[in-house]
Amino acid sequence: MFGEHFYHKKIRNTVIAFGTIFNNVNIKRLDSSGNPLQNIKVPLSYSPKEKFIARLDQQADLTGDDSSVAITLPRMSFEITGYSYDASRKLNKNQKHSVVTTNADTTKLNTQYVPVPYNITFSLGVFVSNSDDGLQIVEQILPYFQPDYTVTMIEDSTMGTKRDIPFILESVDYEDSYAGSLTTNRRIIYTMRFTAKVYLYGPISTSSVIKKVSADLYTNTADQSPSRSERVTVTPNPTSADKDDAYTYTSTLDFFDDGLNYDEATGDDK
Repeated sequence: MFGEHFYHKKIRNTVIAFGTIFNNVNIKRLDSSGNPLQNIKVPLSYSPKEKFIARLDQQADLTGDDSSVAITLPRMSFEITGYSYDASRKLNKNQKHSVVTTNADTTKLNTQYVPVPYNITFSLGVFVSNSDDGLQIVEQILPYFQPDYTVTMIEDSTMGTKRDIPFILESVDYEDSYAGSLTTNRRIIYTMRFTAKVYLYGPISTSSVIKKVSADLYTNTADQSPSRSERVTVTPNPTSADKDDAYTYTSTLDFFDDGLNYDEATGDDK
């Protein structure tokens, strides 16, 4: 229905940025004297929390031909849980952002309408088998969110757009399963919910760069056919200049007398 295909990978890059925030969480296990026993980097994956819970609940016997190994804890997973339009960040939808193409052709201009604000909600699940592991992970995350953590992202390399994207911590839930026999492994789950305030961009259009502007001035504008008296023409000098170059403007003023165009300096008709 809309016709034009475009894909800026904005949501995909937001998912990558969110995962990168939590991909280097470590826990240390000590003996009774405080000496280090283990240093574990907590695995992180993009997966629904329910998948890990189901896997923990359905552990088969560890003997026999169909034996399987239980999930190793600690572990973290995250997923997108929803999208919502954010009217509080709405911009004038008729505004455009323009940039000259990055190649040698400075006569082409890329234009794009202002983006649409959306909130993307994430859920981060932390799965541990003992309380101290969970507390170590949580204490390495919460101090950075007050209540947001901001990541600078390159949103569109074609348009050269960079933006600070805040990831806001909305809530932290705690669940500790005590049910089961004495031999059943303990399962502690922390669920953290975040909101990423992102902008989604539309297609990019290409047009020519305007390097000559003419304005006509008329007399007797109340008449049905007013007479043109002057024309002002403005061009950059040099005409090959880019927006980042040093350049000036050249203004030309032409006068019209009885329909004839003449040069003001010499008084001759052109």
